[in-house]
Amino acid sequence: MIQLDSLTFRYANKPPIFQEFNWHVEVGDAWSVIGASGCGKTTLLYLLGGLLHPSTGRIVVGGQELTGPRPRTGLILQDYGLLPWATLRENVQLGLRIRRFYGPDGIHAPREALPVNAKERVNFWLERLGIEKVAESYPGQVSGGQRQRAAIARTLVLEPDLLLMDEPFASLDLPTRESLQELVYDLHGEGRLTMVTVTHSIEEAAFLGDKILILQNWINSVPEIIRNSYGGQKVDLSDGGYQQMCAHIRAELKETV
Repeated sequence: MIQLDSLTFRYANKPPIFQEFNWHVEVGDAWSVIGASGCGKTTLLYLLGGLLHPSTGRIVVGGQELTGPRPRTGLILQDYGLLPWATLRENVQLGLRIRRFYGPDGIHAPREALPVNAKERVNFWLERLGIEKVAESYPGQVSGGQRQRAAIARTLVLEPDLLLMDEPFASLDLPTRESLQELVYDLHGEGRLTMVTVTHSIEEAAFLGDKILILQNWINSVPEIIRNSYGGQKVDLSDGGYQQMCAHIRAELKETV
């Protein structure tokens, strides 16, 4: 699904964040990306989303080299990115309306009609994410959790095969955060949706990632990967194996600082 081949990336007049970096993600994988602030987590996500471009090397997604944003890649951000003057329903419809002008291939194309099943798709995701009762409300009239559910629905209505998330639940209260974590992981499993989540939370990394990529707070050349058997599982926090997994992640993070 994703192949980074000898990726090097640096911002202007800065040392490289990634240098000759190779990384592979299989179709249907769930990855968490964790590391100290400034280590390149969000940069990696933007590279995968086609919003930034490698200095050298290449990124292949879905068998094609990435040269810009890819229509079947969904991006969910911490700040929701909803239009405040549009209802939740209108926000969920937004991507479908944009595709009328750019087409499903993402290239400027003659105007297209909305998909014949657009209304059904929107209604399905509003219901699936539990926000159908507030669909006619504006973002400022609903809770943070409902706004984030709308942002997720807006992405999933476009039927992505790759979901990139940048600290999507960091600003939410604990019960809401855990509920949305479970929902997203379930959606990943239902549709074999490839998922990459950037997080600062060890517990969130352990829940959302079957594999965990730890980035260094210096030049990243060799990926450091932890395989995690607790992805998507509700576990007793006193479980010895789970504690050991979190302790392992914590120890590796300390070495990156």
